[in-house]
Parts: sequence; C-alpha cells; structure tokens
Amino acid sequence: MSDINVNQVLAQMRAMSIDAGSKSEVKNDSGDFSAMLKQSIEAVNQAQKTSTELATAFETGRSDVSLAEVMIASQKASVSFQAMVQVRNKLVDAYKDVMSMPM
Repeated sequence: MSDINVNQVLAQMRAMSIDAGSKSEVKNDSGDFSAMLKQSIEAVNQAQKTSTELATAFETGRSDVSLAEVMIASQKASVSFQAMVQVRNKLVDAYKDVMSMPM
C-alpha cells in the first residue's frame, strides 16, 4: 500500500517530541530571540525551496525522485509555513496587547 513504514514514522515523531522537550531555554536577550526567529524563517524558506525543487525534479521525470518524497516535502513545507503564520499572529496579538496597556 505504501513505501512508508508507519511505525518508523511514529518512532521518529516520538524522538523529535522528546528532543524538543529536552532543549534548554532560550535566553531573554533580544539578540537571541531575533536570531532564533531569523533561523526559523530561514528553515521554513529552505523547506519550501526543497519542496519546489523535488516537485520540479519529479515533473521533469528524474528517476531518483519518488512521488512519496515530493508529497512529504510538500507537507513539511506546508506545516512549517502554517506554524510560522501562527507564531506571527501570536506575536502581533501580544504586541497589540502591550500597546493597549495604560501607562
């Protein structure tokens, strides 16, 4: 039915979840936050570029690119972009809340 082993994917997701939970806290220095935000945006951009490159390679008939790889890359890019949009929305809401506070 599928070339992707579901148990293997679930194991990878669990490992990523554990890894994400064990990461140390980011310092409150504004430089660190801006660097982290920039790095996140660049990672989303790279995921979208990779997705586009794989789709183009598949469409041109390269035999080393499978449809499953293209679809997975496309979904990764989509999910990462949606997450970035949600983070942006939360940052804008927080900014509006801070700006509406009385002095």
